[in-house]
Amino acid sequence: MDEISRYAVETFSVIWWSIVGVFAFAFGAYLFDKLDPIDYKVQIENGNIAAAIKFSAVLLGLAGIIVTAIR
Repeated sequence: MDEISRYAVETFSVIWWSIVGVFAFAFGAYLFDKLDPIDYKVQIENGNIAAAIKFSAVLLGLAGIIVTAIR
């Protein structure tokens, strides 16, 4: 019974940190979008490849930081 309890705690921990990571990623993307004067959504819709590359690089960097912090 003790082993089942440990697995339940570890499963809850994984779910909890996944939720925290998703919210941190969404908040970081929102904060970057508000702090940078360029409207990336409009620029990407207009076909600006450089804006898409910059925004995706920022999101990848943010994801790397969050993964490292959660580990």
